Amino acid sequence: MPAEDQDETPTQPIEPPGIDAAVEHLKNGRLVAFPTETVYGLGGDATSDLSVTRIFAAKERPRFNPLIIHLPDVAAARNHVVFDDRAKRLADLFWPGALTLVLPRRPDCRVSLLASAGLDSLAVRVPAHPLAQQLLRAVGRPIAAPSANRSGRVSPTTAAHVRDELGDRVSQILDGGPCRVGLESTVLDLTEEPARLLRPGGVAQAAIEAAIGPIEQGLPVADGLARVAPGMMTSHYAPALPVRLDAIDPRPGEAFMGFGPPPAGVRAPDLQLSASADLVEAAQHLFAGLRALDRPEFTGIAVMPIPEEGLGAAINDRLRRAAAPR
Repeated sequence: MPAEDQDETPTQPIEPPGIDAAVEHLKNGRLVAFPTETVYGLGGDATSDLSVTRIFAAKERPRFNPLIIHLPDVAAARNHVVFDDRAKRLADLFWPGALTLVLPRRPDCRVSLLASAGLDSLAVRVPAHPLAQQLLRAVGRPIAAPSANRSGRVSPTTAAHVRDELGDRVSQILDGGPCRVGLESTVLDLTEEPARLLRPGGVAQAAIEAAIGPIEQGLPVADGLARVAPGMMTSHYAPALPVRLDAIDPRPGEAFMGFGPPPAGVRAPDLQLSASADLVEAAQHLFAGLRALDRPEFTGIAVMPIPEEGLGAAINDRLRRAAAPR
Protein backbone atom coordinates (compact mmCIF):
# COMPACT_ATOMS: atom_id res chain seq x y z
CA MET A 1 0.00 0.00 0.00
CA PRO A 2 1.58 3.36 -1.01
CA ALA A 3 2.23 5.95 1.68
CA GLU A 4 -0.39 8.32 0.25
CA ASP A 5 -3.09 5.72 0.94
CA GLN A 6 -2.43 5.52 4.68
CA ASP A 7 -5.95 6.74 5.52
CA GLU A 8 -7.38 3.67 3.80
CA THR A 9 -5.86 1.27 6.34
CA PRO A 10 -8.97 -0.75 7.28
CA THR A 11 -10.28 -0.35 10.80
CA GLN A 12 -12.49 -3.40 11.14
CA PRO A 13 -15.67 -3.50 13.26
CA ILE A 14 -16.03 -5.97 16.12
CA GLU A 15 -17.82 -8.72 14.24
CA PRO A 16 -16.88 -12.12 12.75
CA PRO A 17 -16.04 -10.79 9.24
CA GLY A 18 -13.43 -8.51 10.81
CA ILE A 19 -11.96 -11.37 12.80
CA ASP A 20 -11.95 -13.64 9.75
CA ALA A 21 -9.99 -11.08 7.73
CA ALA A 22 -7.55 -10.55 10.62
CA VAL A 23 -6.94 -14.31 10.89
CA GLU A 24 -6.16 -14.53 7.18
CA HIS A 25 -3.71 -11.63 7.45
CA LEU A 26 -1.94 -13.26 10.39
CA LYS A 27 -1.75 -16.69 8.76
CA ASN A 28 -0.24 -15.10 5.67
CA GLY A 29 2.53 -13.35 7.59
CA ARG A 30 0.96 -9.89 7.74
CA LEU A 31 0.47 -7.66 10.78
CA VAL A 32 -2.80 -6.88 12.57
CA ALA A 33 -3.26 -4.34 15.37
CA PHE A 34 -5.78 -5.31 18.02
CA PRO A 35 -6.93 -4.03 21.42
CA THR A 36 -6.08 -5.53 24.78
CA GLU A 37 -7.17 -4.27 28.19
CA THR A 38 -3.73 -2.63 28.55
CA VAL A 39 -2.77 -1.03 25.20
CA TYR A 40 -3.21 -1.87 21.52
CA GLY A 41 -0.86 -4.60 20.29
CA LEU A 42 0.86 -5.02 16.92
CA GLY A 43 0.23 -8.69 16.23
CA GLY A 44 2.13 -11.13 14.07
CA ASP A 45 2.46 -14.92 13.91
CA ALA A 46 4.98 -15.71 16.65
CA THR A 47 5.99 -18.97 14.96
CA SER A 48 7.08 -17.18 11.78
CA ASP A 49 10.53 -15.56 11.54
CA LEU A 50 9.17 -13.43 8.68
CA SER A 51 6.22 -12.13 10.69
CA VAL A 52 8.41 -11.34 13.70
CA THR A 53 10.88 -9.52 11.46
CA ARG A 54 8.01 -7.48 10.05
CA ILE A 55 7.00 -6.46 13.57
CA PHE A 56 10.54 -5.21 14.27
CA ALA A 57 10.60 -3.36 10.93
CA ALA A 58 7.18 -1.73 11.46
CA LYS A 59 8.15 -0.55 14.94
CA GLU A 60 11.74 0.35 13.96
CA ARG A 61 12.57 -1.70 17.05
CA PRO A 62 16.03 -2.93 18.13
CA ARG A 63 16.32 -6.69 17.61
CA PHE A 64 17.61 -7.19 21.16
CA ASN A 65 14.26 -6.22 22.75
CA PRO A 66 12.06 -9.35 23.18
CA LEU A 67 8.35 -9.46 22.39
CA ILE A 68 5.42 -10.57 24.56
CA ILE A 69 3.64 -13.65 23.23
CA HIS A 70 -0.16 -13.52 23.53
CA LEU A 71 -2.18 -16.69 24.04
CA PRO A 72 -5.87 -17.41 24.71
CA ASP A 73 -5.49 -19.43 27.92
CA VAL A 74 -3.15 -21.27 30.28
CA ALA A 75 -3.39 -24.51 28.32
CA ALA A 76 -2.08 -22.78 25.19
CA ALA A 77 0.73 -21.15 27.17
CA ARG A 78 1.84 -24.52 28.55
CA ASN A 79 2.56 -25.65 24.99
CA HIS A 80 5.42 -23.15 24.85
CA VAL A 81 6.76 -22.52 28.38
CA VAL A 82 7.41 -24.47 31.58
CA PHE A 83 5.19 -23.60 34.53
CA ASP A 84 6.30 -23.96 38.14
CA ASP A 85 4.02 -23.67 41.20
CA ARG A 86 4.44 -19.89 41.31
CA ALA A 87 3.43 -19.49 37.67
CA LYS A 88 0.39 -21.72 38.14
CA ARG A 89 -0.74 -19.73 41.18
CA LEU A 90 -0.32 -16.38 39.43
CA ALA A 91 -2.03 -17.57 36.25
CA ASP A 92 -4.97 -18.85 38.30
CA LEU A 93 -5.29 -15.46 39.98
CA PHE A 94 -4.50 -12.95 37.22
CA TRP A 95 -5.11 -14.56 33.82
CA PRO A 96 -6.73 -13.39 31.71
CA GLY A 97 -5.27 -10.07 32.74
CA ALA A 98 -2.47 -7.53 32.76
CA LEU A 99 0.36 -9.81 33.94
CA THR A 100 3.18 -11.09 31.74
CA LEU A 101 5.23 -14.03 33.01
CA VAL A 102 8.78 -14.71 31.81
CA LEU A 103 9.22 -18.48 31.91
CA PRO A 104 11.65 -21.08 30.50
CA ARG A 105 10.96 -22.11 26.90
CA ARG A 106 9.94 -25.71 26.36
CA PRO A 107 12.39 -27.67 24.18
CA ASP A 108 9.62 -28.11 21.60
CA CYS A 109 8.49 -24.46 21.71
CA ARG A 110 7.51 -23.33 18.20
CA VAL A 111 7.89 -19.60 18.86
CA SER A 112 10.56 -17.92 16.74
CA LEU A 113 13.82 -17.30 18.59
CA LEU A 114 13.74 -13.80 17.08
CA ALA A 115 10.73 -13.07 19.27
CA SER A 116 12.70 -13.81 22.43
CA ALA A 117 15.96 -12.20 21.27
CA GLY A 118 17.56 -15.65 21.18
CA LEU A 119 17.07 -16.22 24.91
CA ASP A 120 15.96 -19.51 26.47
CA SER A 121 13.02 -17.77 28.17
CA LEU A 122 9.75 -16.42 26.80
CA ALA A 123 7.43 -13.63 27.96
CA VAL A 124 3.81 -14.84 27.78
CA ARG A 125 0.43 -13.30 28.58
CA VAL A 126 -3.28 -14.10 28.34
CA PRO A 127 -5.10 -10.82 27.59
CA ALA A 128 -8.55 -10.11 29.05
CA HIS A 129 -10.05 -8.04 26.21
CA PRO A 130 -12.92 -9.98 24.55
CA LEU A 131 -11.83 -8.99 21.04
CA ALA A 132 -8.25 -10.12 21.71
CA GLN A 133 -9.61 -13.39 23.07
CA GLN A 134 -11.78 -13.86 19.99
CA LEU A 135 -8.85 -13.23 17.67
CA LEU A 136 -6.42 -15.52 19.54
CA ARG A 137 -8.88 -18.41 19.62
CA ALA A 138 -9.72 -17.98 15.96
CA VAL A 139 -6.12 -17.88 14.72
CA GLY A 140 -5.04 -20.88 16.78
CA ARG A 141 -1.37 -19.95 17.11
CA PRO A 142 0.72 -17.75 19.44
CA ILE A 143 0.74 -14.09 18.50
CA ALA A 144 3.70 -11.82 19.20
CA ALA A 145 2.28 -8.40 20.00
CA PRO A 146 4.31 -5.48 21.32
CA SER A 147 2.54 -2.14 21.62
CA ALA A 148 1.34 -0.89 18.22
CA ASN A 149 3.59 2.18 17.95
CA ARG A 150 7.06 3.03 16.74
CA SER A 151 9.75 1.92 19.17
CA GLY A 152 10.28 4.25 22.11
CA ARG A 153 7.17 6.30 21.37
CA VAL A 154 4.00 6.68 23.43
CA SER A 155 1.93 3.48 23.52
CA PRO A 156 -1.48 3.54 21.76
CA THR A 157 -4.73 3.22 23.70
CA THR A 158 -7.15 3.77 20.79
CA ALA A 159 -7.34 2.55 17.20
CA ALA A 160 -6.77 6.14 16.02
CA HIS A 161 -3.43 6.21 17.87
CA VAL A 162 -2.38 3.09 15.95
CA ARG A 163 -3.31 4.65 12.63
CA ASP A 164 -1.37 7.80 13.49
CA GLU A 165 1.71 5.81 14.53
CA LEU A 166 1.88 3.04 11.95
CA GLY A 167 -0.32 3.99 8.97
CA ASP A 168 0.16 1.47 6.17
CA ARG A 169 2.72 -0.58 8.13
CA VAL A 170 -0.18 -2.65 9.49
CA SER A 171 -2.61 -4.59 7.27
CA GLN A 172 -5.63 -4.24 9.56
CA ILE A 173 -6.66 -2.44 12.74
CA LEU A 174 -9.33 -4.03 14.90
CA ASP A 175 -11.11 -1.24 16.76
CA GLY A 176 -12.17 -2.27 20.26
CA GLY A 177 -12.52 1.24 21.68
CA PRO A 178 -10.28 2.82 24.34
CA CYS A 179 -8.22 0.43 26.46
CA ARG A 180 -9.61 -0.11 29.96
CA VAL A 181 -6.29 -0.20 31.87
CA GLY A 182 -4.25 2.13 29.65
CA LEU A 183 -0.81 0.95 30.87
CA GLU A 184 1.17 -2.06 29.73
CA SER A 185 1.15 -5.32 31.65
CA THR A 186 3.29 -6.01 34.69
CA VAL A 187 6.28 -8.19 33.69
CA LEU A 188 7.50 -10.75 36.21
CA ASP A 189 10.57 -12.97 35.70
CA LEU A 190 10.02 -16.47 37.10
CA THR A 191 13.13 -18.06 35.60
CA GLU A 192 14.94 -17.79 38.94
CA GLU A 193 14.39 -17.55 42.70
CA PRO A 194 13.20 -15.19 44.00
CA ALA A 195 10.89 -13.83 41.32
CA ARG A 196 11.95 -10.49 39.87
CA LEU A 197 9.71 -7.58 38.88
CA LEU A 198 11.01 -6.36 35.53
CA ARG A 199 8.29 -3.83 34.74
CA PRO A 200 5.47 -2.49 36.92
CA GLY A 201 2.12 -2.39 35.20
CA GLY A 202 -1.55 -3.26 35.42
CA VAL A 203 -1.14 -5.77 38.29
CA ALA A 204 0.30 -4.23 41.45
CA GLN A 205 3.42 -5.65 43.11
CA ALA A 206 1.56 -6.02 46.40
CA ALA A 207 -1.01 -8.31 44.79
CA ILE A 208 1.75 -10.50 43.34
CA GLU A 209 3.60 -10.70 46.66
CA ALA A 210 0.37 -11.65 48.41
CA ALA A 211 0.25 -14.69 46.13
CA ILE A 212 3.88 -15.86 46.00
CA GLY A 213 5.82 -13.94 48.65
CA PRO A 214 8.50 -11.22 48.34
CA ILE A 215 9.90 -10.41 44.92
CA GLU A 216 12.99 -8.48 43.88
CA GLN A 217 13.11 -5.40 41.68
CA GLY A 218 14.65 -5.72 38.23
CA LEU A 219 16.82 -2.99 36.75
CA PRO A 220 17.19 -1.88 33.12
CA VAL A 221 20.30 -3.41 31.57
CA ALA A 222 22.79 -1.49 29.46
CA ASP A 223 21.34 -0.50 26.08
CA GLY A 224 22.57 -2.75 23.30
CA LEU A 225 22.43 -5.97 25.34
CA ALA A 226 19.78 -8.68 25.25
CA ARG A 227 16.90 -8.17 27.65
CA VAL A 228 14.81 -10.84 29.32
CA ALA A 229 11.59 -8.92 28.73
CA PRO A 230 10.07 -5.97 26.86
CA GLY A 231 9.90 -2.44 28.21
CA MET A 232 13.33 -2.40 29.88
CA MET A 233 15.01 0.32 27.82
CA THR A 234 15.87 3.39 29.88
CA SER A 235 14.30 5.82 27.39
CA HIS A 236 10.89 4.58 26.33
CA TYR A 237 7.24 5.69 25.97
CA ALA A 238 8.60 9.06 24.90
CA PRO A 239 6.84 11.99 23.20
CA ALA A 240 8.89 14.30 20.98
CA LEU A 241 8.90 17.04 23.64
CA PRO A 242 11.04 16.76 26.79
CA VAL A 243 9.17 15.69 29.91
CA ARG A 244 9.77 17.23 33.37
CA LEU A 245 8.52 15.30 36.39
CA ASP A 246 7.26 16.34 39.84
CA ALA A 247 6.47 19.81 38.53
CA ILE A 248 4.62 22.05 40.99
CA ASP A 249 4.50 25.05 38.65
CA PRO A 250 4.96 24.91 34.86
CA ARG A 251 7.67 27.02 33.27
CA PRO A 252 6.85 29.47 30.48
CA GLY A 253 6.06 27.57 27.30
CA GLU A 254 5.56 24.19 28.99
CA ALA A 255 2.37 22.20 28.73
CA PHE A 256 1.06 21.32 32.18
CA MET A 257 -0.25 17.81 32.93
CA GLY A 258 -2.25 17.70 36.14
CA PHE A 259 -3.01 15.09 38.77
CA GLY A 260 -5.48 16.33 41.33
CA PRO A 261 -5.93 20.03 42.17
CA PRO A 262 -2.91 22.22 41.34
CA PRO A 263 -1.26 24.20 44.15
CA ALA A 264 -2.77 27.57 45.05
CA GLY A 265 -1.75 30.28 42.63
CA VAL A 266 -0.69 27.83 39.87
CA ARG A 267 -2.50 27.95 36.54
CA ALA A 268 -4.93 25.22 35.65
CA PRO A 269 -3.46 22.19 33.88
CA ASP A 270 -3.65 22.00 30.09
CA LEU A 271 -4.65 18.38 30.56
CA GLN A 272 -5.87 16.67 33.70
CA LEU A 273 -5.03 12.98 34.25
CA SER A 274 -7.51 12.86 37.12
CA ALA A 275 -9.06 15.87 38.83
CA SER A 276 -9.89 13.66 41.82
CA ALA A 277 -6.34 12.17 41.98
CA ASP A 278 -7.65 8.70 41.10
CA LEU A 279 -4.73 6.49 39.99
CA VAL A 280 -6.90 4.16 37.91
CA GLU A 281 -8.31 7.10 35.96
CA ALA A 282 -4.82 8.60 35.58
CA ALA A 283 -3.45 5.32 34.17
CA GLN A 284 -6.26 5.21 31.61
CA HIS A 285 -5.47 8.74 30.44
CA LEU A 286 -1.66 8.78 30.62
CA PHE A 287 -0.60 7.78 27.11
CA ALA A 288 -3.44 9.64 25.39
CA GLY A 289 -2.56 12.68 27.49
CA LEU A 290 1.12 12.61 26.52
CA ARG A 291 0.09 12.41 22.86
CA ALA A 292 -2.38 15.29 23.23
CA LEU A 293 0.24 17.60 24.77
CA ASP A 294 3.04 16.66 22.36
CA ARG A 295 2.47 19.75 20.20
CA PRO A 296 4.84 22.26 18.59
CA GLU A 297 3.38 25.25 20.45
CA PHE A 298 4.84 23.86 23.68
CA THR A 299 8.52 23.64 24.68
CA GLY A 300 8.04 20.66 26.99
CA ILE A 301 5.59 18.79 29.19
CA ALA A 302 5.56 19.40 32.96
CA VAL A 303 3.85 16.69 35.01
CA MET A 304 2.52 17.14 38.54
CA PRO A 305 3.75 14.69 41.21
CA ILE A 306 2.04 11.28 41.31
CA PRO A 307 2.24 9.10 44.44
CA GLU A 308 4.44 5.99 44.24
CA GLU A 309 1.77 3.54 45.34
CA GLY A 310 -0.41 0.97 43.56
CA LEU A 311 -0.79 1.92 39.91
CA GLY A 312 1.18 5.08 40.69
CA ALA A 313 4.37 3.00 40.58
CA ALA A 314 3.59 1.93 37.01
CA ILE A 315 2.59 5.45 35.97
CA ASN A 316 5.81 6.90 37.40
CA ASP A 317 7.86 4.16 35.72
CA ARG A 318 6.45 5.19 32.32
CA LEU A 319 6.95 8.88 33.07
CA ARG A 320 10.58 8.39 34.16
CA ARG A 321 11.29 6.55 30.92
CA ALA A 322 9.52 9.27 28.92
CA ALA A 323 11.71 11.86 30.66
CA ALA A 324 15.00 9.95 30.33
CA PRO A 325 17.84 11.33 28.16
CA ARG A 326 17.51 10.18 24.53
